[in-house]
Amino acid sequence: MSNKPRILTGDRPTGPLHLGHYIGTLKNRVKLQDEFDCFFIMADLHTLTTDFSKDKTSTLKDRVRGLVLDYLSVGIDPAKAVIYQQSKVPQVTYLESIFTNLITVPRAQRVPTLKEVIRDLNIKQPSLGLLNYPALMAADILMVKANLVPVGKDQESHVEVTREIASTFNKTYGEVFPIPKALIGDGGTLIGTDGQAKMSKSIGNCIYLSDDTETVNKKVKGMYTDPTRLKPTDPGHIEGNPVFIYHDAFNDNKAEVDDLKARYIKGQVGDVEVKEKLSLAINKFLDPIRAKRAEFEGKLDLIDQIIDSGSKKASLESQKTLDEVLSAMGIR
Repeated sequence: MSNKPRILTGDRPTGPLHLGHYIGTLKNRVKLQDEFDCFFIMADLHTLTTDFSKDKTSTLKDRVRGLVLDYLSVGIDPAKAVIYQQSKVPQVTYLESIFTNLITVPRAQRVPTLKEVIRDLNIKQPSLGLLNYPALMAADILMVKANLVPVGKDQESHVEVTREIASTFNKTYGEVFPIPKALIGDGGTLIGTDGQAKMSKSIGNCIYLSDDTETVNKKVKGMYTDPTRLKPTDPGHIEGNPVFIYHDAFNDNKAEVDDLKARYIKGQVGDVEVKEKLSLAINKFLDPIRAKRAEFEGKLDLIDQIIDSGSKKASLESQKTLDEVLSAMGIR
């Protein structure tokens, strides 16, 4: 690896990635892979924290492959970045077990993202694994000595826990880890098609990167708009209106967007036209991604090779760090 600053970020393979992922992190990752040493983790061990059933674990391999396909389709390049599977790097669980002693239970319980997961999935009794989520994420980041962690705004709290763990370890045993910083994408969080929450796989209010044209058209047609507007001639609101939030994000014809907004406010355009033009814009945005996906789709051997090669590279880096950690602690 080079002497460039190092980045780690990634996703849990819980299902296909969506437009919210693109706005929040993927768009930024494609740019960053040319400037940094990038490690992109497919965090399959993290998925066990919310569903340990055989039905879920037996599909993990296919979901990991699907995640790689999403990565490749948006332009993440395995020749530039390390794409790896978390469970193929066993050193990470060793470091996690060390880190669990450097974070208290109340501190883990205060992580906002954990609270959201418990609430959204209606988890009555969170597992010890779920409470350990921040320690495992810290191990992911620090195992490769990442300097920067590109995340959506909602994940920033996890990086803060990692910073605390790294600082505590360094003060206790000596300077081993860099103190990583969160790198927040400039796109922010994308509201869901239902207008009620952020776009989320667990809620199902998503437009996926892998959706075909007709699926996109159907989802856009059913999108939430301005509830106070009963007919096309009623003046409408564009602030907080998901249809216009998506136009701003994905419609590259800014003159058209400005015209639609002006007419919508005056009650001179209906939701049908606004949504039809949004469907065209989103499909135009997705077409190059679909074309790239078609290059790799069905090539399971190639995808598995990318996963195995990246995981070996990550494992080598992780072993170096683990050896240094154990030496600093005086264990070996």
